[in-house]
Amino acid sequence: MKPLSSLLLGATLAASVAVRAEFKADVAAIRQVGAEGKGNTQAATAWQHLAKADAKAIPGILAAMDDANDLAANYLRSAVDAIVDRELAAKRALPQADLEKFIADKKHNPRARRLAYELIARVSPATGEKLLPTFVNDPSVELRRDAVQRLIGAAEKALAAQDKAAATKGFADALTYARDEAQIKKIAGELRKLGQEVDLPRHFGFLTHWKLIGSFDNAKLAGFDTAYPPEKELNLAAEYDGKLGRARWVEVATANDYGMVDFNRPFGDLKGVAGYAFTEFNAATARSAELRLGCKNGWKIWFNGRLVFGRDEYHRGARIDQYRMPVELKPGRNTILVKVCQNEEVKDWTKEWEFQLRVCDASGTAILAKDRLPTPKAATNAKADSKKGSK
Repeated sequence: MKPLSSLLLGATLAASVAVRAEFKADVAAIRQVGAEGKGNTQAATAWQHLAKADAKAIPGILAAMDDANDLAANYLRSAVDAIVDRELAAKRALPQADLEKFIADKKHNPRARRLAYELIARVSPATGEKLLPTFVNDPSVELRRDAVQRLIGAAEKALAAQDKAAATKGFADALTYARDEAQIKKIAGELRKLGQEVDLPRHFGFLTHWKLIGSFDNAKLAGFDTAYPPEKELNLAAEYDGKLGRARWVEVATANDYGMVDFNRPFGDLKGVAGYAFTEFNAATARSAELRLGCKNGWKIWFNGRLVFGRDEYHRGARIDQYRMPVELKPGRNTILVKVCQNEEVKDWTKEWEFQLRVCDASGTAILAKDRLPTPKAATNAKADSKKGSK
């Protein structure tokens, strides 16, 4: 299976800032580093040479982080840190104009762009302050977070001054741009205290109405690669032999603020199983979009019958927009099928068998189906639980 980075929006980018010729071999060696010590010896030697570069080499090194794996990116960042510390200690300037150009190119690695911003803010706090508001709608969460925090701070000052109208507007503006879950919770909480209704699932485009079927066998994690009937046919009236009896489709509507769809609700707290979730997205027009998924279980996604991607990994944490997958919406009906696998680990922190999925543009702004149903109320989940399917 291809690495996830190859499917992220803007991944596999060609660096628009050239690495200087004398460092190309060093960068190439570092980018070959891999798991279990692969290439570490060569990378360490290359790092020693790269870290001796002057400040003019920094943009090219940052550009080499584009589509680099995490280990290689850490080597490259460390080389930049070493160069910066040496150059500033010698009271030599950093290439600020080139760093600003680097940041402006949104195709670059988000971590690299964030580092470039930190370098500018370090040597010129005034420039950093000037740049910060421009990141409020940046595709990089790393850069967007501080810009949103500035909006939150302004709203908090208005609230402290008893200006509820300004505070409400300020928090609403911050919610428009927030993508960090802690910030979203903070903003939503403040708005609700101010008497505002906050519909987070609609605001972010989380899909809340699904049909679920389960459960199928995932003993010894074999279910991830096993094509169970829902992968072969889409028949919502069908029943199949499941792991613990007959498996049938049930309707589930989630009222969770972040669109979390919990397989344990209709099917029970099961382990070593796999389930499927299906929904339709009625698009107003043809356009590019992203599916953004959060899931700590093994998963696969099919969009309009085509396998988009999957991840055979369990309980490593989940967050909003954890995985970003570009798709092309067609006008009218689009189908989404999600497979979610649960492992056999029985510790308390492994009970979750769930996912969240939203449809948005490249900036994270929601794209809503033209026939989107109202966001379910909390009681809806209780009703869904009464329609339990076979385990």
